[in-house]
This record gives sequence, C-alpha cells and structure tokens, in this order.
Amino acid sequence: MSSKSSSAALTAAAAAAAFTVLSPEAFLQTSGLATQATSASSLRGSPASQHVSASSATSSATSSALGLGAAAGAVSVVASQIRSKGKAKKSATHLRAFENELGVQAPLGYWDPLGISKDGDVDAFARRRTTELKNGRVAMFATLGYIVPEYFRWPGLCAPSENLAFSDVPNGLAAIGKIPGEGWFQILIFAGAVEKGLYPSETMTAPGAYPNAGVLGIPNGSSLPEGAARNTKLNAELANGRLAMMAITGMWFQDGLTGSAWGDWANYTDSPLRAFEGELGVQAPLGYWDPLGLSSDGDLATFQRRRETEIKHGRVSMWAAMGYIAPEYFRWPGLLAPSSKLEFTDVPNGLAACSKVPSNGWAQVILFCGCVETYWGYDKYTKGGSPGEYGWKAITSTDPETRKRKLNAELANGRLAMMAVTGMFFQDGLTGSAWGDWANYVDSPLRAPVEAAMTAFENELGVQEPVGFWDPAGFT
Repeated sequence: MSSKSSSAALTAAAAAAAFTVLSPEAFLQTSGLATQATSASSLRGSPASQHVSASSATSSATSSALGLGAAAGAVSVVASQIRSKGKAKKSATHLRAFENELGVQAPLGYWDPLGISKDGDVDAFARRRTTELKNGRVAMFATLGYIVPEYFRWPGLCAPSENLAFSDVPNGLAAIGKIPGEGWFQILIFAGAVEKGLYPSETMTAPGAYPNAGVLGIPNGSSLPEGAARNTKLNAELANGRLAMMAITGMWFQDGLTGSAWGDWANYTDSPLRAFEGELGVQAPLGYWDPLGLSSDGDLATFQRRRETEIKHGRVSMWAAMGYIAPEYFRWPGLLAPSSKLEFTDVPNGLAACSKVPSNGWAQVILFCGCVETYWGYDKYTKGGSPGEYGWKAITSTDPETRKRKLNAELANGRLAMMAVTGMFFQDGLTGSAWGDWANYVDSPLRAPVEAAMTAFENELGVQEPVGFWDPAGFT
C-alpha cells in the first residue's frame, strides 16, 4: 500500500467516524416512532412532546456510541492493514539490503537462516563480514599448516636454548605442548603487531580491505583493479575461507581423537576409540559399534560394568524367550500353589501369568534371583574376574580361539534374545499372545478399531490384493 493510499484510507475512516458521531439520527426512523409515541401519550393523558424528546435523546446516545465503536473498528482495521503492509515491505527491504554483497553465491544465494541480518544494520553486517574474512584467512593458513609439515620442515633449531629442532616438533595439536612459552609469546606479539600496526581495522575501506595491503596480503603490494574479475576473486576468497573453516575444524576433531588429521586408522593405536575394539562382542558385519560414543572416553571400569549388564540382560532374555516357547509344548504336572489349588496347567503363557501366580510365589522368585545375584554374580568383575564369569564352566574350552568363539556366540544370542523377547512382550500386550493366528485374538484391544476401520473403508478404491485394507500406522 502506498503512502497516498494509506493517507486516503485514514482520511476516509476519520470522515466516517465524524459523520457517524455528529449525525446519529440518520440511522433512526424518528417519524414513525414520534407518531406512535404521540398517539399513545394522548390516550394516557401525558405530554407527548416530553416522551418523544426523551426517546430521541436515548436513541441518539445509543446510536452515537454504536457509531463511534464502528468508526474506531474501521480505523483499527485500516491501521492494521497498513502495519502489515509496512512489515512485509520492511522484511523485503532487509532481504534486499545485502543480497548483492560479496559472498552471495550459488546455490544458496543470500543465506541467513537465523535472521542475524534481518534488522538491515549495515554496520553490524560489515563487522560480521570482517570477522568472517579474518577467520577464513586464518583457517586457510592453519589448514596449510597441517599439510606442509608432512612434506617440508625448516632446517635448524626452533628453540636454540632447548636444542629443539624444527624436525622435532610434531604436526598438529601435539605441537602445542612442544613449543616453549617464549615461542608462544613471540607468536602472540607478531600477531598483535600485524593486527594493530600493519593492518589496523580503522583503516579498512571495506570489510577485509586494507589500503597498505596488496594481493594475498603482501604489504604495500599491488591491488586488484575494480571490476568483475576482482569480485570473482574476492568471492573465491570468501568461499575458500568458509571451506577452510570447516576443514580445520574437522582436522582438529580428528586430531584430538586419533592423534593425526589423516592417515591409516590402523596406525592410531593410542586413540581412546581403539581401546575396546579387540573385546568380545566385536563381530562382523558392524565390528566395533558404538554410535553414541558411550565408550569414547576409554574408561575400562565403565566398559566392564556395561558389558556385565549386557551379558546379564542377554542371559535373562534367553531364558525369557525360552519361557514363552516351552509352555506351548510342556508344562510341569501337579500343583504350582497347593494353598490355592493352582496347577501349572492353569497358568496361562506370557504376560497373563503375572496375575495368576500368587504373591508368595513372586516372593520366592525374587528371593531366588537375589541369592544367585549376591552369591555368584554381584560385582564379580570388580574382584579380579571378567564380566559374566561366575564360576560356572558351561562355555569353556582349552583352545583360546574356540572359547572366544563360543563367548561371542553367547553375546550374539543374548542380543538377539533381547530383541526377541521385547517383540514378544509387545505383541503379547497388544494381542494376548506372542504368536498365533490374528483371527484368534478376539479379545485384543486392537480388534475393535481395526474391524471398524475395515468395515468403514474396506470397499474404498486402493483396497487391493494381496494386502487388502492396509493401515499399519492406524491412521483410520
């Protein structure tokens, strides 16, 4: 909306308000009301003029209030529209403010997902662009500093007082602890002299442009002439600086984890990530698999505690999976609870058994598990043993490779059993059994909505063989 149309709209709204307030009788049928009032007053013997005057005054006051409210609403709507148009125009102006700046390149174009520059502040944008250029230039030098020492090092001594040669300084983050304190002091003094003396920020003609700096930052060197070629090279500098910032971050991260920014993983024997890759359970096809990095700190005690927990859960899950299967084919004869005259054959399979077993029976189960845990397995690995070793020799062999293969098989089977029994619990809770024909699960809470949905939509288009009505997520 233009300024002229905005003014016209406000003027019209104001005129409507004035007309409504000053002329309320225009909206009243006064003649008819006066006639009726006069006739009624004459019959009652009261002055008609007084009644008509009071009615007119009341009607005028009411219509004045209504007219004023309507006019205020009209002005509010017009003002709201003007504000929304102004906001949209302002947002578009902010977007256009920097879309032709250096660094706006394909495929993203002007990219400011956090809206940092949405205020259109040119000074703040220039400060951020200067910071980006400086960080990019430093990152490019740092990336070269990782690469060059792999092929070339200065001859002679880096620190004569300590007889430290350049060839003795390792590459990457390990060099930080090798350089003496005096050397770091010299580096900081040099960087400060360049920052404040040679290229002070106050002399910049544009972000990153210093009057006494030539191509590649050479002091008092020749500069690039204005034009498209110069803009192309400056855009390339920005793009290379952004890439270098990502590259040096990755190099630092990998250096901190493995001891080098690149190379053969087999050479990184001191990395904490390699601490447990020779342990039991490291099997094909995943090998050492720790996607959440739980053991990235290399803490042996924590790893053993987790391995102990994994083995116990795996063994319990294997028993639980067997406990779902065996009662389908065999049950103990006799009474499970003589006091309740509850036979083994009366106990249903799966989760339904939880409510059938008496509380005294559960107390015996818990007491038995506690005795086994305390006497044989509680923190056994902290007292010189290995995780999962409780003195039972069910899995053993005189051949170390055979024994390792069997223990790996136990871990793999335990992991499979944990997944299996979880699926059994889930299906049992939903359908009433861990397996079987879906048609037999008439008591499942899933059947009512599923059958209702099938009845409602089973004749719709798209219901085809072999799946029929298929809504696995239960949307309908």
